[in-house]
Amino acid sequence: MIFFSRILTAATLFAMATPAMAAESVRFAPHRAVYDITLTKSASGSGVGGMNGRMVYELSGSACEGYTQNMRFVTRMSSQDGSETINDLRNSSWEEVAGKRLRFSTTQYTNDALIESSQGDAKRDPVAATADVDLVKPAPSKFVLPADTYFPMQHAEALIRSAKSGKRILAANVYDGSEKGTKVYLTSAVIGKPDMGGAAKNMASLKDASRLAAINSWPMSISYFESGKDKQDAPPTYELTYRFYENGVTSDLNIDYGEFAIRGELKELTFLPETPCAADVH
Repeated sequence: MIFFSRILTAATLFAMATPAMAAESVRFAPHRAVYDITLTKSASGSGVGGMNGRMVYELSGSACEGYTQNMRFVTRMSSQDGSETINDLRNSSWEEVAGKRLRFSTTQYTNDALIESSQGDAKRDPVAATADVDLVKPAPSKFVLPADTYFPMQHAEALIRSAKSGKRILAANVYDGSEKGTKVYLTSAVIGKPDMGGAAKNMASLKDASRLAAINSWPMSISYFESGKDKQDAPPTYELTYRFYENGVTSDLNIDYGEFAIRGELKELTFLPETPCAADVH
């Protein structure tokens, strides 16, 4: 997925450990996933008449060397008056294991014109567990994230650990460098019952999908809220639902923005070579 944390990009705390104190390690499988995007609902007055597109997500690296995520998300949206807009979101990040460091770069284009760009580096203090952010774009600045802030891969690991231990709710503050590099989302995740291989039957035609048949997956729903006391009673900015496999693959993606919603159907899946950790080499 781990993927959608960029577009995405809570709240009652429920047994939330400090991010820097990660417990049992989770190993994600490097892979490339392609999703076809379609519009599933559009309320009157939303301005969205139709939408289609594609998202390509790639995860590489390992638990010992850190994970690199690359994502490109392109959509063609038609308004209710018939005009069309092409949006192109590109994101790249590298995250050190246990949320020690996050380097990120995000650019967004509309009709080939650059409308937003963020780039920076966040480093976790090993003692205080706070994170110092050095933002380069859109404007140089420095600020500190609280100790209870998760980075994207760190949050993904926490979701899998919670699912494996039988927890059904995980609240977390998540920072991924999007939204001009300054936004922290409050998230609330609800984790469903595990499924061993059953959900993978619907993807039998995909290359490498057979590797999903022998592992657990969970349906998950995450609500993303704006931070700030004035937003405490506000509805979520958007809600993300998907099936999350314990190796990091996601399927059945849905994002509900309130006035409209989109679906991401997994159309291609290819597992990539993994660099073994030193402890795995004999």
